[in-house]
Amino acid sequence: MISDLAAEIVIPACAVVGIIFSLVQWFLVAKVKLSSERHVNNGGNAKNGYNDYLIEEEEGVNDQNVVAKCADIQNAISEGATSFLFTEYQYVGVFMAAFAVLIFLFLGSVEGFSMESRSCTYNPFKKCKPALATAVFSTASFLLGAVTSVVSGFLGMKIATYANARTTLEARKGVGKAFIIAFRSGAVMGFLLAANGLLVLYIAINLFKLYYGDDWEGLFEAITGYGLGGSSMALFGRVGGGIYTKAADVGADLVGKVERNIPEDDPRNPAVIADNVGDNVGDIAGMGSDLFGSYAESSCAALVVASISSFGINHEFTAMCYPLLISSMGIIVCLITTLFATDFFEIKAVKEIEPALKKQLIISTILMTVGIAIISWIALPSSFTIFNFGTQKVVHNWQLFLCVCVGLWAGLIIGFVTEYYTSNAYSPVQDVADSCRTGAATNVIFGLALGYKSVIIPIFAIAVSIFVSFSFAAMYGIAVAALGMLSTIATGLAIDAYGPISDNAGGIAEMAGMSHRIRERTDALDAAGNTTAAIGKGFAIGSAALVSLALFGAFVSRASISTVDVLTPKVFIGLIVGAMLPYWFSAMTMKSVGSAALKMVEEVRRQFNSIPGLMEGTAKPDYATCVKISTDASIKEMIPPGALVMLTPLIVGTFFGVETLSGVLAGSLVSGVQIAISASNTGGAWDNAKKYIEAGASEHARTLGPKGSEPHKAAVIGDTIGDPLKDTSGPSLNILIKLMAVESLVFAPFFATHGGLLFKIF
Repeated sequence: MISDLAAEIVIPACAVVGIIFSLVQWFLVAKVKLSSERHVNNGGNAKNGYNDYLIEEEEGVNDQNVVAKCADIQNAISEGATSFLFTEYQYVGVFMAAFAVLIFLFLGSVEGFSMESRSCTYNPFKKCKPALATAVFSTASFLLGAVTSVVSGFLGMKIATYANARTTLEARKGVGKAFIIAFRSGAVMGFLLAANGLLVLYIAINLFKLYYGDDWEGLFEAITGYGLGGSSMALFGRVGGGIYTKAADVGADLVGKVERNIPEDDPRNPAVIADNVGDNVGDIAGMGSDLFGSYAESSCAALVVASISSFGINHEFTAMCYPLLISSMGIIVCLITTLFATDFFEIKAVKEIEPALKKQLIISTILMTVGIAIISWIALPSSFTIFNFGTQKVVHNWQLFLCVCVGLWAGLIIGFVTEYYTSNAYSPVQDVADSCRTGAATNVIFGLALGYKSVIIPIFAIAVSIFVSFSFAAMYGIAVAALGMLSTIATGLAIDAYGPISDNAGGIAEMAGMSHRIRERTDALDAAGNTTAAIGKGFAIGSAALVSLALFGAFVSRASISTVDVLTPKVFIGLIVGAMLPYWFSAMTMKSVGSAALKMVEEVRRQFNSIPGLMEGTAKPDYATCVKISTDASIKEMIPPGALVMLTPLIVGTFFGVETLSGVLAGSLVSGVQIAISASNTGGAWDNAKKYIEAGASEHARTLGPKGSEPHKAAVIGDTIGDPLKDTSGPSLNILIKLMAVESLVFAPFFATHGGLLFKIF
């Protein structure tokens, strides 16, 4: 019903609206000033309008000092994060260039670098552009995806470090004001990322079309490089950032809280700046790149399958752009949803924070369901055919609508189950906290059990959405289900980025020596942020499972395998090795965090023992050394896990062929999802059990506390074990699952023609 021209206008228009909206939010955050001249008090009259109820005024703390201190701390955090990301991007840049050359050589060699047109893969009677063109354009889209991913992560980090001190200052006026600043900053990142991802992809498709003309099969095959670029950067961002943040966090906690009995984020702790920097490089820059990668890949998977279905064969541009139209609608829906948190309702009390964030998820999901219905009705023909492993399957537009909705609602279910298992408002985490009475061992046992149990419902949700979407629309159905789950990515990221921003705000309040009432407010923001971060990870893992399966389907189609038979030895060995990979990968990342934390603990101990007056607060610790330890460790340690993920598909595809590779992909998907969900929920539960004891909000919690009691020490140990699980291994695993699949898809033409060398020899 909607013309091709309208589709060509609507998609970039929505992206531009998203970018404008994020700039408006940024402008509103920037209104909070970090310099002290605003607070000059003219003869005691309330010129600023809020001198009357600043806590600082009541307690007679010198205002300028606090603001100046906040500004200093913010600068230190921002500089640390920027310098780390630049160092990381230098290493990653070298890798990117090398991998781009690999893509070109592998794909160019498919037809021996010839410039002649070849017959198409799926329609031998038609002529398609040469394989060399696919090599050139895949390489270009890989670099494009990589750069977009890096920029997304970097911008997110910049915004977060810009907003953290402003959130602290707003907390003086009340918890509602602080919440709005933190949430707006998260929204800046969410919308910039969603809009950039959509806009760059759309522009790339239109530029590639100038060369490819009506060879859509070749065009969308080349576009898959975009997803590969996005995810390969995300892998290094997630692993590098995760090792950085957890080395600092574990080091700061073990020496500070357990040995020296000083509070979290105490300025006497040498690792405290590194810890706060880590929140930004791991949870913000890493998470941003990760979700951008998922988004790029699910779009690419859907486009590849669509290009060999009736949309692509008949050149129906609007229907072809259905995945992009869903994302465009998502930006508009999230924009309306965000207004509910910042403008329509005001938060007045601490207990309203978490419900407000949960409402964001529910409102965006309900509105998006309506949005998808509209898009499916106006952009799709009433019936069409979808490529299904060699045959064309007839599908109706309402069936595709249901596929997207199944993904969307499965995401919500996974989000809420994750919340149930990781929020200290419910019994699972309270049971874990209760088990701390008898020491750290029982805490660890209960936490592990909770993590394993929390896998059950999300897996059923993923299973149902796979079954429904595949029954309706084959592999295309699964790809759009993944897109459905990611369609509200702007809101999801806003909620997710809100967590680390609040965490930093609390750290700044503690370091600037603000009153405990302000710290209580930022702690309340942070506890809600912890749960929402777990929800965000649930989304990321659930969507990764669907995306990976969709890419797997596209790979199997492209490598012209009709069935993957588990009973053949070739496939089965792949399956069992693939299932082992997530364990190998987790072992690498966990050990990296452990060895980096060991160095950090030694350095923090050394400073406490050798700097006179440090414990008394008269001397300043050497923050820079700790920042350097984290940076060096994470750069060095991110290479081996990255290499494992990036080289596995190349080695397996080249030496063992496409059947074994399909086994590896299936195995890693099946085991990776389980480990990822259980690891991040176990870690989240331990963290919130510790916070539950510290806050002492209920009668039960007070029997376990206060800080420094034996149960609290046991809880801190659990939290420390959980740190690498929930922030390094768990979230990186979903990238492992997706990245191997998208890489196999990009290299599929090469594997199909030249792969399986070992089996050819024997």
